[in-house]
Amino acid sequence: MAALRKVLALPQRFVVPWSQVAWRTLATSSSLQHPIRKQAEGVKTEGAFHVTMLPGDGVGPELMHSVKEVFKAADVPVVFDEFHLSEVQNTASDSKLEEVLDSMKANRVAIKGKIHTPMENKGELTSYEMKLRRKLDLFANVVHVNSLPGYKTRHNNLDLVIIREQTEGEYSSLEHESADGVIECLKIITRVKSNRIAKFAFDYATKKGRSKVTAVHKANIMKLGDGLFLQCCRDVAELYPKIHFETMIIDNCCMQLVQNPYQFDVLVMPNLYGNIIDNLAAGLVGGAGVVPGESYSAEYAVFETGARHPFAQAVGRNIANPTAMLLSASNMLRHLNLEYHSKLILEAVRKVIKVGKVRTRDMGGYSTTSDFMNAVVDNLGPSLKH
Repeated sequence: MAALRKVLALPQRFVVPWSQVAWRTLATSSSLQHPIRKQAEGVKTEGAFHVTMLPGDGVGPELMHSVKEVFKAADVPVVFDEFHLSEVQNTASDSKLEEVLDSMKANRVAIKGKIHTPMENKGELTSYEMKLRRKLDLFANVVHVNSLPGYKTRHNNLDLVIIREQTEGEYSSLEHESADGVIECLKIITRVKSNRIAKFAFDYATKKGRSKVTAVHKANIMKLGDGLFLQCCRDVAELYPKIHFETMIIDNCCMQLVQNPYQFDVLVMPNLYGNIIDNLAAGLVGGAGVVPGESYSAEYAVFETGARHPFAQAVGRNIANPTAMLLSASNMLRHLNLEYHSKLILEAVRKVIKVGKVRTRDMGGYSTTSDFMNAVVDNLGPSLKH
């Protein structure tokens, strides 16, 4: 009930809709209304938040098991509504997708693993991952690339944010064979969505006290498509005179990230570039296993790993690194205004990594997924240990 009373006591400014204040996506307005609605319906009035869970493919289910065990040990007031949606395991269908969407519309918050997209063309070009993003209009993907204390990489003390538009661009799934051996693949860039993601990036920078936004593009070649995206970013930048704005071509950005990533603060870019930069930047601080991510629409928030990789070769071997998923789960709790539990899990994960005795193979150790999970549980605090 403590969490519920905290929600009910929030001032009105936290529950205004997106149409009035664009930043409210990150202020958790939608998710905060959920416990109130549940209480009104007479469903589980204990104050627990319902969260949609999609374990995904590869090691996703194993990582979600770690999340559930850590949440249980920390007594987190969250109930997971779990759905298995997978194209490679033949558990994906339009009806199952509708079930997931219904759950998301009720809960407003989800945590998910990577839903693997087969490369084979089976007649349907749009993957279920993309269908889910479009149905929920999850236009903004945010990946915070932050060095972990105690874990040394080539570049240390990194702290940058990658914001990616993820509903159009090269991932529009508009491909056709215009002639034998000739494929046309359409890249869609619109003014409305370019303005929206640019505004999101500058709002994020303002809210988080960031000082610079870099728009990444290829307007020197794609003069109309990327040119429109770049112009929208410039127009929006004029509304934020206190934030320094610069532009950078995507190929140069990749090189600069490897040579001197400290020059970046917040980067905003179209879909494909964001997918590449997310993974490149994750590699700077330790790889896909350590970087959390999240996706936002006006109403929904989905928490996932920053570098989306199913790691299929590790399935069942108990070697996957749960750090990224646990950090994503911590961010999800902060989004739900469960600050105490969010910080509890965050500090436990950081302590395990800083001490360095328990590390998975990708971090240069020999510990298993279970070893890491148990170490996090042991660091939650004396009163919360099993």
